[in-house]
Amino acid sequence: MGDMIEATPFNVFNRDCPGRAVMEHVAGRWGVLVLGVLLEGTHRFSELRRAVGGVSEKMLAQTLQSLERDGLVHREVHPVIPPHVDYSLTHLGIPMAERVRELYRLIERQTPDILAAQRAYDHRKATPTP
Repeated sequence: MGDMIEATPFNVFNRDCPGRAVMEHVAGRWGVLVLGVLLEGTHRFSELRRAVGGVSEKMLAQTLQSLERDGLVHREVHPVIPPHVDYSLTHLGIPMAERVRELYRLIERQTPDILAAQRAYDHRKATPTP
């Protein structure tokens, strides 16, 4: 007997589904990495930027804003000088971050096989067929 799928009026394969934008925020290049870091605990913006190698300040700010709007990330501003802002996962964000972590850990485990497959593909493409 197959897994039971919960009935929902939302379908991310439908281009008009509002969940599609959330999926893009979560599964986008920076969203998966930010969620993964925040799964470890609360972080300040500068800590997130250091932890997510290669992300610009602008992209990190946009990613955090999108995830906050979606209810996945909590932004807490502390009234001190200089301003201190903490980011953490919400009750909605934790299960998504856990699934994202499963995905990137699977990718990490399979990277040697993926690299071998890429080399084999590149070799086939570079070798002329008679």
